[in-house]
Amino acid sequence: MEKKRWDCSALPKGWKMEEVTRKSGLSAGKSDVYYFSPSGKKFRSKPQLARYLGNQMDLSSFDFRTGKMLMSKLNKNRQRMRYDNNNQNKGKPDLNTSLPVRQTASIFKQPVTKVTNHPSNKVKTDPQKAVDQPRQLFWEKKLSGLNAYDIAEELVKTMELPKGLQGVGPGCTDKTLLSAIASALHTSAAPITGQLSAAVEKNPGVWLNTTQPLCKAFIVTDEDIRKQEELVYSVRKRLEEALMADMLAHVEEAVASEGDSVKDEGNCSEDMESV
Repeated sequence: MEKKRWDCSALPKGWKMEEVTRKSGLSAGKSDVYYFSPSGKKFRSKPQLARYLGNQMDLSSFDFRTGKMLMSKLNKNRQRMRYDNNNQNKGKPDLNTSLPVRQTASIFKQPVTKVTNHPSNKVKTDPQKAVDQPRQLFWEKKLSGLNAYDIAEELVKTMELPKGLQGVGPGCTDKTLLSAIASALHTSAAPITGQLSAAVEKNPGVWLNTTQPLCKAFIVTDEDIRKQEELVYSVRKRLEEALMADMLAHVEEAVASEGDSVKDEGNCSEDMESV
C-alpha cells in the first residue's frame, strides 16, 4: 500500500489527512481516506469526525473524500440559515383555540372572556358540513339473505312481526323490515313511527323518510304492550324452569357419583378383610 499524508486546511490546525492507495487485490488502484487529530486519533468516516468535533465546526458542506469545503453546499446552507432566520422573525400563526390567559403579578392564572359576537366579526361556515349528509335509499336491502345460526350451526328461527307492521318499498320482505326496525331503534333517538306520508307507497324513491324504517305508519296500542309483557313473562318462566332442571340434574349426578365412590370403598375394605 502507498500512503500519503498532509495537512488538512479545511479542518482546525493540526489535523492531517491520509490517503492510502491499494496496490494489489481486486480493489487495486482504489484509495481509502483517513483523518488524524492533533493527538493522533484516527477517523475512518465523516460521522465519526462530526461526533468528535461536535459544535467546534459545521461539517455539513465538508467533503470527506477530498478534504475540502464544497462551495455549492456551503451556499445552500447559508441560504437555508437565512431563510430560517427570516421565518423566525416573522413568527408562526397562533393556531391555539383555547381561551387566552391574563398573566398578572399573582401566582394564579386568571381566565379572560373571549368575545366572538362583535359586529365586525365574520364567521365562515361550510354549507356542506352544516347540512346533514344524505343517506342511501333502501340500504336495508344489503342485509337481505343474511341468517343467524346457533352454536350447533342450526338456523335460528326469526321472530314474527305483528300484523300491523307492513313493509314499504320494492322487494321489502319481513327480514328486511325487521333489520330496518332494529337499526332504527339502535341508531335513532327519535320516536319510531314509520313512513307517515301516504305518497310513499306510490313513489317511495321520492317521498321516503330515511330517518324512519321501511314500514307503513303504525300505532302501538295498550293491547300490544300487554301481549308483549305476557310474552316476556312466559319466556322468563321457561328460562327459570330450565335453569332449575339443570341445577337438579347436577345435584343428582353429584349424589350418584358420591354413592359410587362409597360403594367402591366398601368393596375394597371387604377385600382387605378376606385377605
